[in-house]
Amino acid sequence: MLPKPNEGGTYFEPFLGGGAIFFALRPEKAVLSDINCELIETFRSVRDEAARVIRSLAHLPYSEGDYYRIRSKLPRESWRRAARFIYLNKTAFNGLFRVNLEGRFNVPFGDHGTSLLVCDRTQIVAASTALRQVRLLHADFEKAVASARKGDLVYFDPPYTTAHVNNGFIEYNARVFSWKDQTRLAKVAKTLVNRNVMVAISNANHRSIRALYRDGPFELHRIDRWSTIAGNASKRFPTSEILITSDKGIP
Repeated sequence: MLPKPNEGGTYFEPFLGGGAIFFALRPEKAVLSDINCELIETFRSVRDEAARVIRSLAHLPYSEGDYYRIRSKLPRESWRRAARFIYLNKTAFNGLFRVNLEGRFNVPFGDHGTSLLVCDRTQIVAASTALRQVRLLHADFEKAVASARKGDLVYFDPPYTTAHVNNGFIEYNARVFSWKDQTRLAKVAKTLVNRNVMVAISNANHRSIRALYRDGPFELHRIDRWSTIAGNASKRFPTSEILITSDKGIP
């Protein structure tokens, strides 16, 4: 687990995704951002209009037919769009988020059984409370961390490198985060460390990634896990990631 920022410092997470690290750390000050505007809008709606999101989500039925019907429409109201986003994330195959070249969500239905809790009121209310004082940005990662200063903590969790075959969505990741973006991220991380900002980065354990950070002020920690991307269990395999940390305050 990562430490919290220094006292008075700010936590930055510019590839927000589900925000698991933020919700685990619960820092007093945070700037959370992502390039996915639907995701950020959903977090804002959960923060600012949780009751409306809950009411809308609670009325969405769960079946394969309903899934594709809901997936095909985009509501006008922000809280209904947030409910739709949460619904699709809960009911899609493996909880994936993926869009086609036209920007439309295209993950197929996931049969999670009748026990699936689509509308978790307790979870949404807790998330709303945690986000109350958080600044939410729809921005590129470089712009999102531009204000980070000494004592702050920045955690980068980008789409993983596409330079190897152990990645479940190679072509998709290449579109949303290119190798040029990976090298730009490494430069941004080094700049932050030179400003005495604590930095941590998750990525695939691949020689191309290790080479980006080998000569910088970083330590590389290998983390082994079991791949869960494949729908067929026989096609899942052991894989490894790396946690790249600055040598200024992160163990």
